[in-house]
Amino acid sequence: VTDRPNPRIAPFLISQFLSCALHPQERLADSSVLPFSAFLTDNFGRRHSYLRISLTEKCNLRCQYCMPEEGVKLTPRGQLLSTSELLTLARLFVREGVDKIRLTGGEPLIRPDVLDIITELRKLEGLKTIAVTTNGINLARLSPKLKDAGLDLINVSLDSLVPAKFEFIVRRKGFHKVMEGIDKAIELGYNPVKINCVVMRGLNEDELLDFVALTEEKPVEVRFIEYMPFDGNKWNFKKMVSYQEMLDRIRQRWPNLETLQAAQADTAKMFKVPGFSGQVGFITSMSDHFCGSCNRLRITADGNLKVCLFGNSEVSLRDVLRSGASEDELLQIIGAAVGRKKKQHAGMFSISQMKNRPMVLIGG
Repeated sequence: VTDRPNPRIAPFLISQFLSCALHPQERLADSSVLPFSAFLTDNFGRRHSYLRISLTEKCNLRCQYCMPEEGVKLTPRGQLLSTSELLTLARLFVREGVDKIRLTGGEPLIRPDVLDIITELRKLEGLKTIAVTTNGINLARLSPKLKDAGLDLINVSLDSLVPAKFEFIVRRKGFHKVMEGIDKAIELGYNPVKINCVVMRGLNEDELLDFVALTEEKPVEVRFIEYMPFDGNKWNFKKMVSYQEMLDRIRQRWPNLETLQAAQADTAKMFKVPGFSGQVGFITSMSDHFCGSCNRLRITADGNLKVCLFGNSEVSLRDVLRSGASEDELLQIIGAAVGRKKKQHAGMFSISQMKNRPMVLIGG
């Protein structure tokens, strides 16, 4: 692999993918609904209005479920999307109907121009929501500037409320910085601040009630995530704590736990303890998938489009951009990739055997 783009790649991809693309009029599932881009609508009628963009493969933590202990081989800088390329793709997707963009990593807040990127995204007409998922290490320092730049939503990854266990899971120090960042975001008016907690048996499932208790005084939304298989994270079924098991444990402590109505494309099943400031949710990717309402697409830091988090099929939008392809050609390739999106992922046991990127190289 070289840093130089291959000038033949766009014609090759176009010839390969156009044969798979359906006629745009055939791709629109329901003509009674307001028009939505045929290129972002798959063959099951799912409309992809939510784009996750990885800003970097680098991270200042080494979380066990996300990255192998030895780290990962980083893509050479010249093969990563430039800021200009990233914004070009963002504009194109927003023009076609994307109204929410989430910036991920690696750790997005270590990218030097993250504030400039958010400022430019804020100018895009039709983009309603800009979100970021962060490990929180730099959040306290950057959150006022993030707010000024136009950031709407913050998700913080936090898997333990015990400092020593936090360090064991992420293989680095920084617990108090993360908590300071959460408090600063709350102070600035982010409501709710979402806390993503990957639950792993034998590691942190004993803290479920402590995380729920966190929502009593703080306006946070704790989202318990079932442990998912990715390259290098040594996943096995015995480590996974299912949504139902977690919910049963929480209901033993708070029997009056209320079920909340979730939005149609929301990935979380939402609950609230009456009288508490915040709420809790469950991301049930393994035990009860939500593929039928999936509206998400991902662009990796090296410019590959992934239509499914658990799929290993990718299309290089970077190579197409660098080959000088027109916007129409780029849209045809995007539409063909979206058109090949499967009805649902392969299931936890099949996924665990598939070759896929480590989470840190997808965009956590």
